[in-house]
Amino acid sequence: MSISNLDSLFKPNSVAVIGATGELGHVGSVIMKNLLAGKFLGPVMPVNPAVDAVAGVLAYKSVDTMPLTPDLGVICTPPDTAPEAIKDLGKRGTRAAVVLSPGYNKLSRPDKKALQQRMLEAAAPYGVRILGPSGLGLIIPGIGLNCSLSPTDAKPGRIAFISQSASLFTAVLDWAGTKGIGFSYIVSLGDRADLKYGDIIDYLSSDPNTRSILLYVESVTDARSFMSASRAAARNKPVLVIKPGRKLWTVHPPGPEEGRDEVYDEAFRRAGMLRVFEIDALFDAAQTLARSRPLRGDRLAILTNGGSVGMMAADSLLAGGGKLAEFSDDTRTALDGALGPNWLRDSIIDMGFDAEAGHYEKALRILLKEPGVNAILIIHVPFATVSGVEAAKAAATVLGKTSRTVLACFMGFDQSGEEVRLLTAAGIPTYETPDKAVGAFVHLVRHRRNQELLMEMPASLPTEFYPDLDAAKAVVGEALADGREDLSEPEAKAVLAAYGVPAIASRMAADAADAVAQAAELGYPVAIKISSPDIPQPFDVGGIALDLETPEAVRESAEAMLVRVARIRPQARVTGFIVQEMGRRVGARELFIKARVDPVFGPYVVFGQGGLAGRATQDAAVALPPLNMSLARDLIFRTRVAASLTGTEADAGADLDAICLTLVQVAQIITDVDRVSAIDVNPLLADEKGVLVLGARVRADASREPDPHRLAIRPYPRELEECTVLKTGRKVLLRPIRPEDEPAHFEFFKRLSPEDLRFRFFGVVRELSHMEMARLTQIDYEREMAFIATTEDESGKPETLGVVRASTQPDNSSAEFAIIVRSDQKGAGLGRMLMEKMIRYCRERGTKVLNGQALLENGGMQGLAHKLGFDVSKNFDEEVAEMRLDLQAPTPSLPKT
Repeated sequence: MSISNLDSLFKPNSVAVIGATGELGHVGSVIMKNLLAGKFLGPVMPVNPAVDAVAGVLAYKSVDTMPLTPDLGVICTPPDTAPEAIKDLGKRGTRAAVVLSPGYNKLSRPDKKALQQRMLEAAAPYGVRILGPSGLGLIIPGIGLNCSLSPTDAKPGRIAFISQSASLFTAVLDWAGTKGIGFSYIVSLGDRADLKYGDIIDYLSSDPNTRSILLYVESVTDARSFMSASRAAARNKPVLVIKPGRKLWTVHPPGPEEGRDEVYDEAFRRAGMLRVFEIDALFDAAQTLARSRPLRGDRLAILTNGGSVGMMAADSLLAGGGKLAEFSDDTRTALDGALGPNWLRDSIIDMGFDAEAGHYEKALRILLKEPGVNAILIIHVPFATVSGVEAAKAAATVLGKTSRTVLACFMGFDQSGEEVRLLTAAGIPTYETPDKAVGAFVHLVRHRRNQELLMEMPASLPTEFYPDLDAAKAVVGEALADGREDLSEPEAKAVLAAYGVPAIASRMAADAADAVAQAAELGYPVAIKISSPDIPQPFDVGGIALDLETPEAVRESAEAMLVRVARIRPQARVTGFIVQEMGRRVGARELFIKARVDPVFGPYVVFGQGGLAGRATQDAAVALPPLNMSLARDLIFRTRVAASLTGTEADAGADLDAICLTLVQVAQIITDVDRVSAIDVNPLLADEKGVLVLGARVRADASREPDPHRLAIRPYPRELEECTVLKTGRKVLLRPIRPEDEPAHFEFFKRLSPEDLRFRFFGVVRELSHMEMARLTQIDYEREMAFIATTEDESGKPETLGVVRASTQPDNSSAEFAIIVRSDQKGAGLGRMLMEKMIRYCRERGTKVLNGQALLENGGMQGLAHKLGFDVSKNFDEEVAEMRLDLQAPTPSLPKT
């Protein structure tokens, strides 16, 4: 993943069309026509040895004969010629190419893959970036460049649209034209031989002309780079996505290379993106998010002069997961005085059909003072007795400077009319219908929740658990050595036990007599169930017996099960019985946890209601590892069963921390044990005493090889932890920063001197907000790293002594570092230890250059950099010292201090 040379694609000053022609309908003809018809000011140079001119423009025989080097090349020649054309462009100095070779889509899949590889090999020596092959090209309205096969141009705007679908590319252009929507960039990815979602998102994330990024996604092939780029972009600007197939896959399950839709859905949410399901909603949400004030909650006040319309809007709000605002006694009294005594109608503010502009103004001023109102929706219904323009003026007057989120729907008026103009000028988004307005608010709520997920401070584990990875791998290895991919239930519970998950004791029994013997060792009462790789749910065949209190009951139940299975599933292989202690816990909730491996996004975890009730309710939610306590709690509260876990005055509920910890532990198993492909914990009993696993299954895959990139989100790199000793003799742990370090990091900043803070941040810093601290502690280990030095204080609590961090370019070409050590720890060698650790880390991951800056007066940092081999130069214009270390040069022996 890299943004190198993408300026040549998105900001070209000149374009060459390889294979340009005047032949009607040919790709080379369409591209020339579109390029010349636009307002692009740079030269467009057709290349075709068989003609002298194309569309009245002088043609060149080859790339070498062009009078200047084009920034961008468009290849319109047959597929087999594309690699050579890329090579010729690269030699000439062109750094970006759009491949639109006619006939490419008729090639077989293997031939397409082979051609893509040849193109990449041709591009690599010169750093040429390739858009395509296939697709429709790109449009950059801001510079008047239509380098696409679409006959429809676009007007300039602040929305970037990236589409994997050629048909949607043109459909959106047509749709946007009728709505007056403009774009910064419109990109058709095609088959993504080189440029993928992650590359484009990374570029657009820092593009000042792009306010929001819209994606149409059919499939993702580079999950980790996609997630990494999306998470970084979503912190800066709204990223919205449409992905089709949600309902289709309920009928046609995904193929072996296709990710599951519910996993895609969770990936989008975890990345801070907002998923919508219609083109209208995509652009409505983009414009709403770009124009709205920050939302502080999910309670909406509906102010209307049409009660029935307001009630319908309230229904839509509640159905979409929003909440109606609540009003304090003071607000109710004020509204009584402004509107009369009968304004409240089913929790909406109904001013009545005879409402005047003054009523809007008075009601809005009152609502803006109500803390229980997070946003306001104004719905105006046209009546002969009231002027829509006057109502809009009143609203604009009150709301022009508010920081509260306000949306408006003026029904019956042209959306280009005076009412909408007044509201838009005041920064108030307007919608054609109440449903669209409510839908926009629901999108704001969902987007806010996703952003909070990116910034949330995770809770600490209720108890530290130390997994025995070797023990878990040994159990799995023994099963695979026996030729079994399905572990027995006792083996599955042994894997869980290695990670600290409490499970009821189970034994395998070969036959009825062995079942009696195992029951005697466990102690009565017991439960038994049939063991068969062909019967995933023993209950379905009467293969479970509970509360057996005597040997005779165990023997009779086992023999009866064999008879039933032989009758109902005659082909099923029965391997014996599972005998286990009875796990009666009166009042406990039955839950389930599953872990699977998605072909696109890797391991994922499913949580929901367990037992027979769960099969009926289908109540479940999905999360991507790595999990922490906060993410586990979020997963729980996205299910309906969560309501029964919190308890009431009469019911203690369940131990939520214990459930969260179990989710973290199961997620860690599927993450750590490479050959585990599936885990089922069902039922998991949960009550106020904790959790207990009754049933468990684990499936392994002998063909699965270790893959460090199989998680879509890089997990905490525990292998980078390192113990060391300072010059003072104090023991410290150097390790990557974790989200849970936020409280200790606040304390760390309190103990820094003003001068240290100025040296670190190049200015006066008094305190950091939660959001700013979250950015420092919740990092993406794929493209950032921060090592902290931590130890225990006198009371045994963890404290941070220093931190070094580096932010890496997406292509790993360079990283920029910053370091700060607590003021009372100077002279103990900690700064050098941290810097050396960061240098080793960056060098080992292949980063080429490590850069940093220090204020000219920060002599200590410059001296340390010199000792570590950095080139240090002074930039007197910027008043900084610039430090640069070539990480791939031979490592010199560093002097000791």
